[in-house]
Amino acid sequence: MSNFPFQRLQNDLAALIAKTSAGKQLPSEPYLAKQLGVSRATLREAMRMFETQGKIRRRQGSGTFVIGQVPVMDTGLEVLESLETMAKRLGLEVSVSDLQVEQVSADAELASGLSVEQGTRLTRIRRVICEDGRPVAYLVDTLPEDFLKPSDLPVSFKGSVLDFLLERGDPMTVSRAAISAIGAVAEVARALQIQRGDVLLHFISQLFTAEGRVVDYSVSYFIPGYFNFHVVRRVGTA
Repeated sequence: MSNFPFQRLQNDLAALIAKTSAGKQLPSEPYLAKQLGVSRATLREAMRMFETQGKIRRRQGSGTFVIGQVPVMDTGLEVLESLETMAKRLGLEVSVSDLQVEQVSADAELASGLSVEQGTRLTRIRRVICEDGRPVAYLVDTLPEDFLKPSDLPVSFKGSVLDFLLERGDPMTVSRAAISAIGAVAEVARALQIQRGDVLLHFISQLFTAEGRVVDYSVSYFIPGYFNFHVVRRVGTA
């Protein structure tokens, strides 16, 4: 019974979102909190559920907007493939924005992730993946400079590191990923046009060659409402 008021709040918000046309702005948080008889903190907590479902988008300094029915990238994780390849296979269209390619030096985290010495020269590639103009993922790949230099990338490079390496013929065999849910930090929130602290799917991955060398350390952030990742597993035997 203690959760009933919060469930009622979610039901009220669901009704409001359902009757608001896609692209239209919801009333301000102070107004909604007053109308619904809750604190702004409680209202934000309830609204996060709808944002992770892809039903609304909160933009810093602009307000909260209703989103129409969104296509979901539903895919297994048994085979590593780029978001671009995944979208094409599912008949969806995505685009890349805010592409940044730069040289950096390995800090403690990158040195550990790539099994290199601190200070090693690296190539970092950052970009935002958009669906219908809406940011849905923020991807950061970091590779040893002796494996991939910024100058190796052609003018036509659109942001898919994995596809570029596969087309180049690099002998990569295994990828290992740690998956969690986190709150968006300021940099990621800005890139995805969401609120700081909003829940995201978080992947930290390493890409290995046949010799066991780590050639890509990637950190990826996904807005949950646009992605449905799953894994098919064999049933173990005693």
